[in-house]
Amino acid sequence: MPLTLVGTGNTNTIKKVGGRSETRMFLEKLGFVQGCPVTVVAENSGNVIVKVRESRVAVSREMARHIIV
Repeated sequence: MPLTLVGTGNTNTIKKVGGRSETRMFLEKLGFVQGCPVTVVAENSGNVIVKVRESRVAVSREMARHIIV
């Protein structure tokens, strides 16, 4: 299921990062890699704020759709 469907406060494991190669590389540089736990912290103005690898990162809902948990 895409990260956009995960409820706030829930932790899941990243199964796949999809999208074009540029999108995948961008997300991987932010820490979104297969097997890594990710927690949705909040949703704000079309952005999804998540905790990944001990950091909080805000990604757009469009980017979050490419992260499969």
